[in-house]
Amino acid sequence: MNKTIWKYEFKTNGLVNIEMPIGAEILTVQSQQDKTCFWALVDPKAKLKQRCFEIIGTGHTIWEQQGQAERKYIGTYQLHGGDLVFHVFEYKA
Repeated sequence: MNKTIWKYEFKTNGLVNIEMPIGAEILTVQSQQDKTCFWALVDPKAKLKQRCFEIIGTGHTIWEQQGQAERKYIGTYQLHGGDLVFHVFEYKA
């Protein structure tokens, strides 16, 4: 099975749903030319599955989870020369 690295752009706004191949491994989250992106190692032939990510700014309230979901830390990125710092978590059921 051959894998490929794909880039996913997303907006910095609370919860973000991204459709990715099943088994995709997120390698990093960074800003690129004022856009925020994930890079993931994927099997391009795998079926797609929606994944949910939460973007939380430094100093912002982190709300307790309801139900069985838990957060997994993915990475941190900066915007506007480091004036804004955000942290990405994935919701895992």
